[in-house]
Amino acid sequence: MNTNAKKLIFAAVIFLLAIAACQSIFGDGMHVNIDGDEFDGPVGAVLSVFFGGAGILLAGLIMTCVAVFLCLLFAGLGILAVAGVALAAVIVMACVSPLLLPLLIPIGLYWIFVSRPRKQRLQATLQQPV
Repeated sequence: MNTNAKKLIFAAVIFLLAIAACQSIFGDGMHVNIDGDEFDGPVGAVLSVFFGGAGILLAGLIMTCVAVFLCLLFAGLGILAVAGVALAAVIVMACVSPLLLPLLIPIGLYWIFVSRPRKQRLQATLQQPV
């Protein structure tokens, strides 16, 4: 960690402690209202710290659970998207293949008569009965 960041964090903690000390000395202190009962003084401070810490822990747990859920959700959506694209490609090829038959006939004739090696054509003609 950078030295400037360490100094800044230390200064922020000292500043927050100074604010809390001034609030407890010069201010009204902390008040907690539970079902109409107001707690102040040291009991109110302890209860407010306890409930605040519990809220932060609960929020951290909820955020972790939501993060795991979103990771699983987005991974699943990615897999479904890839499978959907592959299925769409297969469906498009199945729909287009009957339309390619007129194009395949000249390609097949060219392959039979022109592109096969001459040696194979000579062997094929020599083996035919007359």
